[in-house]
Amino acid sequence: MLRAIIICPDFKLGAALKDVLDDLGLCYICRVLHNYPNEAALMRVIRATAPQVVFLSIESIRPALELASALESNVPGIQMIALGRNKTTQILEELIHSDVREFLPAPFHKQQIIDALIRIRKIVERKPPAIDSTDRLYSFLPAKAGVGASTVAVNASIAAAAEANSRVLLSDFDLNSGIVQFMLKLDSKYSVVEAAKRAVEMDENIWDGLVAGCGNLDLLGAGDGHPSHRLEPVQVQYLLDFARRHYRVICADLSGNMEQYTLEIMQESKRIFLICTPELPAMYLARKKYALLKSMDLADRVSLLLNRYKPGLAIGPEEVEDAVGLPVAMALPNDYNGVHAALSAGTQISANSALGRKICHLAHLMLEKKPEGSSQTRLWPEFLSAISSRYAQLTGR
Repeated sequence: MLRAIIICPDFKLGAALKDVLDDLGLCYICRVLHNYPNEAALMRVIRATAPQVVFLSIESIRPALELASALESNVPGIQMIALGRNKTTQILEELIHSDVREFLPAPFHKQQIIDALIRIRKIVERKPPAIDSTDRLYSFLPAKAGVGASTVAVNASIAAAAEANSRVLLSDFDLNSGIVQFMLKLDSKYSVVEAAKRAVEMDENIWDGLVAGCGNLDLLGAGDGHPSHRLEPVQVQYLLDFARRHYRVICADLSGNMEQYTLEIMQESKRIFLICTPELPAMYLARKKYALLKSMDLADRVSLLLNRYKPGLAIGPEEVEDAVGLPVAMALPNDYNGVHAALSAGTQISANSALGRKICHLAHLMLEKKPEGSSQTRLWPEFLSAISSRYAQLTGR
């Protein structure tokens, strides 16, 4: 079904069109605007609703053509259908020059609308609208409960959000044991469950009422852990699509239970951080999870993070690599006191600590930038290339 918005200052004309469209069921009307918005307001609506079609009233031809021009410039591939009570040769000529190819005169006839939407659908399927969205979706997957995946996810999100122009969303998808909201001491009665339920109708006003914010970081908590809570993969897909259009980075804190919806999230992720500690049970389960991800053709997106690493232990990075079958991309030092202090205060781990510096390093990799003053930090392609030889040793490739 096509997604569409209606821009029509004539309330009765817009309502008449919406009634016919609702009756036909060929497109979902995300929003009806009863004025001609300025370009900034128009783009906020586009990012919120991601329409493929804009029904645009030409009762006031100048502002309508200005909006058509703004849409052409900002959203290549978006389709426009003009509507109005009057159809003159001059208006049709101006519409053609503005790249509007369809016109629906009032009163509206169902067959004419059906024919127009069939033509539009073929164009959209061939060339979907290009709405700006990020590909920086990162999943934090624990090898087992208690390995500190949420700690890493929370602190990496905060560090990424501290960068200029870095709006970050942290979503807690551990519906039974999610702890992110507690860690950040953020109070919100809504959760990722409510957001998913409203994902199809999501807009910026609904969204602002669902998330808890702290500066450039927004949080969707896991909720109260009620056993009846379930997420459907299609709901999660709509939710991620909305988030991609509004945030520079999206972090998904997963449960490790490998639910179907979390598998969908990982398939959408740019990178999956598999978090393990130097303990035999964690290493065993990390290997099983990595095997499953390999079976889903996701092996090249997985980075193994060794958490709570302490030099001198019997189990070091190489032993973990051998056990899991995957190189250690980063070893995060153990800092029990620092983590405890951050939890007690509801803040991030000190950026000046050894663990804090490592997590800032991780955040810069997520943002695909080099920290100032550093000549050693590699961006992901180089970073992964640097461990490829170790991967070949482990896999025999």
